[in-house]
Amino acid sequence: MNITVIGTGYVGLVTGACFSKMGNKVYCVDIVEEKIEGLKNNILPIFEPHLGSLVKSSQERGDLIFTTDIKEALDDTNIIFIAVGTPMAEDGSANLDYIFSAASDIANNITKDSLVVIKSTVPVGTGEKVKEHINNILKENNSQVKISMASNPEFLKEGHAIEDCLHPDRVVIGAEEKEVFETLKDLYSQFVLNHDRFVLMDIKSSEMTKYVANAMLATKISFMNEIANICEVTGADVQNVRRGIGSDKRIGYDFIYAGCGYGGSCFPKDVQALISTAQSNGYEPKILANVELVNKNQKMVLVNKVVDRFGEDLTGLTFAVWGLAFKPGTDDVREATSLVVISELIKRGAKIKAYDPQATEEFIRTIDDEYLDSIEFAKGRYEIIEGSDALILITEWKEFRNPDFDYFAETMNQKVIFDGRNIYYKKILNNKGFELYQIGC
Repeated sequence: MNITVIGTGYVGLVTGACFSKMGNKVYCVDIVEEKIEGLKNNILPIFEPHLGSLVKSSQERGDLIFTTDIKEALDDTNIIFIAVGTPMAEDGSANLDYIFSAASDIANNITKDSLVVIKSTVPVGTGEKVKEHINNILKENNSQVKISMASNPEFLKEGHAIEDCLHPDRVVIGAEEKEVFETLKDLYSQFVLNHDRFVLMDIKSSEMTKYVANAMLATKISFMNEIANICEVTGADVQNVRRGIGSDKRIGYDFIYAGCGYGGSCFPKDVQALISTAQSNGYEPKILANVELVNKNQKMVLVNKVVDRFGEDLTGLTFAVWGLAFKPGTDDVREATSLVVISELIKRGAKIKAYDPQATEEFIRTIDDEYLDSIEFAKGRYEIIEGSDALILITEWKEFRNPDFDYFAETMNQKVIFDGRNIYYKKILNNKGFELYQIGC
């Protein structure tokens, strides 16, 4: 099939690359010329394992074409995916400006009947509004072209997006016409050869499904972090509790690890957007509001532990920070706990030495400029250990899991570790003379 994907951000680029891997001809369209020129030269705007090699091989075969010319793309396709960003507005709702801008571009450039599929995460009812928007422009242009609409939300995990896209555990399709279901099932058939993993529904339910999936996962994280805080004040160990409840198949082990808060582009934005959707329809969602509140407070847990150990005035102290990305396997620092922890420590007079395998440049672009003079960035994990008064682990990259603690003992000013992801064993570190502070244990 010939496909157009509008938007070359995280979702659009991964989607386009994976469709092209299956032999489809894919046009990836973006209005940012610099980004498109970079992609033509295999320079990716994001870090995602295996994406670079996939983009390169697909371009070499001629199956993946990057362009700023939407008319060129639409002339050669009749399945159009909208995969632009829906950033959070000031009131917590989803900003749909890019969605409707893409819809306008489609309406002003299509010359044949087409299927428009919204891949972006959008509030319930957006598909209906986009269809109306496109049809109004077509009518103004005296065009006889007809469009069909569908919703096909993505469920990609950053750091595992290629695997998730090529081997999805389910493909959710929202549509109103049988022919649309059949077209999209045909498109995805090569991704689900072994099992029928299609979940078919109406468009509004499909739009809601994406928000609810992320809200449920965020709720599990915040719930477990709340339990961790209760464990700390009662003397229980959240690691034991996790093992005890995770063995219940109704609960499972996924997303019940206590830590220092979730971040990224999806959970914070989508929880807020779902809250906004509920409120705009006259319903006050109490659980979701507290999921966000717990997560906001959780990002201060490491800061509070540092203050409890060293005092409110951190002047003269240097802290080594391992991990800046909101999770391993990505360079994404949106809503990352590192932004909160580092800025709060600097406010109290601390100096920071930081290392992350992928996210340093994004972190520098994201954090307020006023803090940068107090941060030293390193190219290796051990460069920042010498002379530090404590190590703070925020992101659990694999290279942090089994470090040389003997080197720590020899070079750190004080043998203190704050483990924000509970990856170290207290007994081992205590035997080496370290103070280890974790979450909920």
